Amino acid sequence: MRDQLILLPGWGLGCAPLEPLRDALLELAPHLHVAIEPLPREADPALWLDELDDELPEGSWLAGWSLGGMLAAELAARRGQACRGLITLAANASFRQLDDWPQAMPNSVFEDFFEAFLLEPELTRKRFTLLVSQGARDARTLARQLQVALPALEAGALGAGLQLLGRLDTRAALERYDGPQLHLFAGNDALVPAGAADALLGWLPDVEASTIAGASHGLPLERPDEVAAAILTFIHEGDDV
Repeated sequence: MRDQLILLPGWGLGCAPLEPLRDALLELAPHLHVAIEPLPREADPALWLDELDDELPEGSWLAGWSLGGMLAAELAARRGQACRGLITLAANASFRQLDDWPQAMPNSVFEDFFEAFLLEPELTRKRFTLLVSQGARDARTLARQLQVALPALEAGALGAGLQLLGRLDTRAALERYDGPQLHLFAGNDALVPAGAADALLGWLPDVEASTIAGASHGLPLERPDEVAAAILTFIHEGDDV
């Protein structure tokens, strides 16, 4: 559907953080069909992309926050012309550092987080909300909003998502997908360095990439109006819906 936008959430926090963005989009563009789709709950990370491909309608715009953006990129590349366009929010091409992609989380930090998750998954997920909120104008309130809305998720699915977060390198997918792309980053992101925007443009100079100054990794919840305006401008530039 040319007038449908799918939003995929980030790791471990469920769909609630994307609801303010969905509402802002609908307020500005009532004709747009916006759906927030939960991430798969399979314990096998190898099945996630197939499940999303089976569940999500073709011909829609694909957008995602953090891990959701990385999965959207892989799915856009798989679908090609059956995807109207790709939008990522605070989603790095690789969440953890690679030899040729240093603008990412240090491997030791990610590995420590993964080990903490294996020992205490729920406590680690609550701590994750503090990292997502770090750098926000009101980090305490943002973290509280995320914690209040935490959904009940099985440890197996959470572990699978974390494995994907540490494993995915979407550069080949982004290069392969020839539809319109918008990548929004956050200037105060504690999880995805702001320099990832320049790194992405160095890799793919023809895509659109910009940074929202002063925003945290939780930018869809923290700054929904700004994000919605940027998304709609991009969509209208690509093709009026």
